Amino acid sequence: METEHTRNANGPLLLVGSGNSHKVDEIAEALSGVGDLAGRALRVAGSRALPPGPEPDETGATFHENARQKAVEYAKRAGALQGATRPRWVLSDDSGLVVDCLDGAPGVRSARYAGEEATDALNNQKLLRELQGVSRDRRGAEFICVLSLVKVPDSIDSPAAEVATAEGRSRGEILLEAQGEGGFGYDPLFFVPELSRTFAELTRAEKNAWSHRGRALRVLRERLQDILARSP
Repeated sequence: METEHTRNANGPLLLVGSGNSHKVDEIAEALSGVGDLAGRALRVAGSRALPPGPEPDETGATFHENARQKAVEYAKRAGALQGATRPRWVLSDDSGLVVDCLDGAPGVRSARYAGEEATDALNNQKLLRELQGVSRDRRGAEFICVLSLVKVPDSIDSPAAEVATAEGRSRGEILLEAQGEGGFGYDPLFFVPELSRTFAELTRAEKNAWSHRGRALRVLRERLQDILARSP
């Protein structure tokens, strides 16, 4: 199992439905301290903690459909785990870049914009090609993140129920070329005028404060606190 992000070995476990270590780290940091006041600090792990299995399909037409689809599929696999390794919830997100002048593309296909096996670099290159000749004042874009929190069913035969959702958005514009070494995905191209920097130039704390995922996680954090307070 990959390293958990936790300060309390006895707290409930939340599994992030992603093998992307950058994403897992961002989510773990954003949810740090949840449950502390009740002495039940949340533990966070990534999907590498699960038994081997196929990655969930992403066939939804919206970010929410894809997020829920992934969370439900990961929760089914998580149901086979036992003891302290068995998560109580699975959290999945679907995030994407919506470019105004491209009629919302790449949208739900952001991770696969240049093909099913596309890398971040290939996706960025395709985006720049699609925007070639487009003036800066028409390169407005928005990152969108939708989170789906699903309770792991008590038995393999039981359905996984969605218990909370959250959405976050962040406005910016697409540069003519990459800028910055941090982050992942389209971060080096996504420029925030208020900060005069791209997402790839922000510290993790700054990115959590400004990003679509950070904003969605702040909403989810409050809902998780409430769920923990009501849970036995």
